[in-house]
Amino acid sequence: MAALLRKETVGGILLVIAAVIALVWANSPIADAYFALRDFEIGYEPWHLRLSLGSWAADGLLAIFFFLVGLELKREFVAGDLRNIRTAIVPISAAAGGVAVPALLYILIVWPHPQLQQGGAIPTATDIAFAVAVLAIIGSRLPPVLRIFLLTLAVVDDLLAISIIAIFYTEKIQVLPLLFAVATITVYGVIAQRYREFFGLRPFAAWLILLPIGGIAWALMHASGIHATIAGVLLGFMIPVLHRRAASPDVRARQGLAEEFEHRFRPLSAGVAVPVFAFFAAGVNLGGWAGVQTAMTHPLTFAIGAALVLGKPLGIVTTTWLVTRVTRTRLDPALKWVDLIGVGLLAGIGFTVSLLVAELSFTPGSAEHDTAKVAILTASLTAAILASILLSVRNHRYRRIQARDRIDANQDGIPDVYQRDQ
Repeated sequence: MAALLRKETVGGILLVIAAVIALVWANSPIADAYFALRDFEIGYEPWHLRLSLGSWAADGLLAIFFFLVGLELKREFVAGDLRNIRTAIVPISAAAGGVAVPALLYILIVWPHPQLQQGGAIPTATDIAFAVAVLAIIGSRLPPVLRIFLLTLAVVDDLLAISIIAIFYTEKIQVLPLLFAVATITVYGVIAQRYREFFGLRPFAAWLILLPIGGIAWALMHASGIHATIAGVLLGFMIPVLHRRAASPDVRARQGLAEEFEHRFRPLSAGVAVPVFAFFAAGVNLGGWAGVQTAMTHPLTFAIGAALVLGKPLGIVTTTWLVTRVTRTRLDPALKWVDLIGVGLLAGIGFTVSLLVAELSFTPGSAEHDTAKVAILTASLTAAILASILLSVRNHRYRRIQARDRIDANQDGIPDVYQRDQ
């Protein structure tokens, strides 16, 4: 089961199923049961941890997802595409354009409505799990470099979104809990960096020690007033990443702590944390057909829809074109501009982080709060469908090209090893 949950397609499918169940339940005759479950409070009040189940999902479970984002960011900076600035400049710039253009487009559309401007960060993020799952389902023959570009773009995109949450969505900072949180994260980092000295080649022992320390850091970050998911990112950054596999024949020596943690937390994130968050975040009572019509004509819906479906690909493709022209950086020959448009549409799948920002932007239960969620779901689905159509056509074209190349190779007397290599 755990191996199944590590597949990108499975995580994306569970995410969609959870959101659909929530949306159907919230608009059914037993909708009161859904909202009672979402608003049920549990936790220790003296530690400011008496939260609703919905808040526990957004602040607590989603921290697991952001922990893995932190791990992925660390790996990219240390041993991945982001370690070389010349290689990473294009996807990093594309990510920045994919954040700035949607935000500007959103603000432009809601400019006559000042009360809506605080949601400008809603269309800035890309749902990595959802976007990569769609690409994995429809893009079996697409160039591998396209997936790498999407991953790098989405990781940087999420880093920018996380920074926006930390800076602009923190109303009041409690200094003492924040200092304790920083100190705890520092201790966590020291133990993580030197875990071999403490635990030898037993990363599982390090996992047992670091998990409760991470929990304390999360609680202190929550008490400080900064969104607690930031703790997940910082803790992920503290985990050491191997530059390359060790030469030792011992499998445990070749596996770093980052690999151990990702192996254990990936199924928990994909199978529990993100779907449960989607279940509690996506449940919006539309108020029947009249409510749907009202939501669809609301300026907030137009703003989020335009920003995600149009602003994302426009920002990504335009920025990529400008950077390659100004810096004379060449794209990988396997990357075609039409494929980048498909990636830009995939980046318009906001979903998880966009729903989180909507929770922070508008008062829960308000018309703007519910309308924003409807707009995010609608825009993300639209972007996913458009990207699927475009990339499916491109996937079919690449399949024909590969089939033709195999035939040519066979005619030239070259052994057909393509199927074996796949």
